[in-house]
Amino acid sequence: MLINRDKKSAIAKDAVLCLGLFSKIKGLMFTRKPKSLIFDFCSEKRIGLHMWFVFYPIDVLFLDKNGKVVELKTGFMPFSAYTSKKKARYAIELPEGSIRKSRTAIGDRIGW
Repeated sequence: MLINRDKKSAIAKDAVLCLGLFSKIKGLMFTRKPKSLIFDFCSEKRIGLHMWFVFYPIDVLFLDKNGKVVELKTGFMPFSAYTSKKKARYAIELPEGSIRKSRTAIGDRIGW
């Protein structure tokens, strides 16, 4: 379970941790149903994501090495690309509306 520790709210019930190169490259491509993915990039850097062959919009949280939200991207649209403005270690892809529903904001601590 993915939770906002500061707001004490659930963000996602079932989140999949993507550690391998293939799982990071594939991500949500060719899926029809939104799900939650956690990407660990092992060090803090500006993270580039793409939505090639993803057919629905999503929300994305970017977290530092301590699990603190450093950037939010809502409504990340299909067939587009985005690079975080801040350095982050983790990117968490969520169904659209998850950030709003959980009231997650920059500075919140996220746990799983």
